[in-house]
Amino acid sequence: MAAEAGKKEEQLSKVKVTSKTHVKPCRRVGRRECQLITFDLPYLAFYYNQKLLFYKGGDFEGTVGKLKEGLGVVLEEYYQLAGRLGKYDDGVFKVEYDDEMDGVEVAEAAADGVAVADLTDENCALDLMEMVPYNGVLNLEGLRRPLLAVQFTKLRDGLVIGCAFNHAILDGTATWHFMSSWAEICRGSKTVSAPPFLERTKVRSTRVKLDLPVGPADNVASSNGDAKPSPQSIREKIFRFSGSAIDAIKSKLNANLPAGARPFSTFQSLSSHVWRAVTRARQLRPEDPTVFTMFVDCRRRVDPPMPESYFGNLIQAVFTGTAAGLLAAQPAEAAAGMIQKAIEAHDAAAIEGRNAEWEEKPVIFEYKDAGVNCVAVGSSPRFRVYEVDFGWGSPERVRSGSNNKFDGMAYLYQGKSGGRSIDLEITLDGAAMERLENDVEFLMVEAN
Repeated sequence: MAAEAGKKEEQLSKVKVTSKTHVKPCRRVGRRECQLITFDLPYLAFYYNQKLLFYKGGDFEGTVGKLKEGLGVVLEEYYQLAGRLGKYDDGVFKVEYDDEMDGVEVAEAAADGVAVADLTDENCALDLMEMVPYNGVLNLEGLRRPLLAVQFTKLRDGLVIGCAFNHAILDGTATWHFMSSWAEICRGSKTVSAPPFLERTKVRSTRVKLDLPVGPADNVASSNGDAKPSPQSIREKIFRFSGSAIDAIKSKLNANLPAGARPFSTFQSLSSHVWRAVTRARQLRPEDPTVFTMFVDCRRRVDPPMPESYFGNLIQAVFTGTAAGLLAAQPAEAAAGMIQKAIEAHDAAAIEGRNAEWEEKPVIFEYKDAGVNCVAVGSSPRFRVYEVDFGWGSPERVRSGSNNKFDGMAYLYQGKSGGRSIDLEITLDGAAMERLENDVEFLMVEAN
């Protein structure tokens, strides 16, 4: 096993970037700018959000040409991704674009000795970093870097599309809306069927000045440094839950609900399952706090509601927590109930209150803000990631890059097998991960 891992690492170290260029909107857009709002600004000191999609087959040169051509077309609508961050004279951040900017950075690379199967197994390797650009690059760097960088890596039997999105200008819903639109153009559509809604100030217009450095971003990075574990101390892994496993988890939680109680959703059921299992794996003391953090999509929760096509960040972190001993001693539905209650309480009034509080005293998010002994869940199985078909079929796997990961960070993805299956991508301390891998209750061995 060690020899195989060493060989794989050696192969991945041979990833070579062969060219770099930029892609701009195919037609002139002119000068455009839009204020970043309260939902965007807290993410300036996070890192670029990275996504990787693995595809089999295809002629690499021809495929990349088609992808670049489609990118130029889709950027006519999503021109903000081809722009930069900027500041108004009063110090308020904005996203800006003009036709003289370079556009999206696009790299081509080769890893001819690596097959798609080497990169899509359940054991998450940190060496995927070489397949996606902008590792360790803060969103604040968008003042001088493109807001989207893409790397196309040629494999022995396929292609990796690695994307790095500036998280200060878009969330997961907007990310996958863009990816679906890009794929739609590559499949032959002349226009985007659901253009992005770009008017951020329609949801909130308060101008918030942030005194952040505009020189090298190392000063900001140091504020996150203590909270980011070293790659040597954490592991990543994919846990795949079949539709039958999801049904079993959900059915068990909903079996004994009191009359009139709202049933637990799939998200609430799986989240409580993961939270309890990770807390067991960490072997916390009974009195130790443990926090569950989720990023709630506010598009339909704000007043007035915003369309699904809203382009920007329209999420807020929502927290719930308890003592580790109580979490373990109470039935699983108690954890699900805490999560459900936190979600339901996050209505328009709660969102408004959170925004007003933040605007009064702005705080830039750091990893430690997710909570003590946290399990933080990002992404969503609602995102149709396996429907991102550029014209040669769905991806073999979809993964996150190494940016913005820490002990307890988890991403939920639609399962490759379809139906109700869900993939859990999670990063944990190595010892806790080993215990999680051997937790029969968590793995749902019988249900799978």
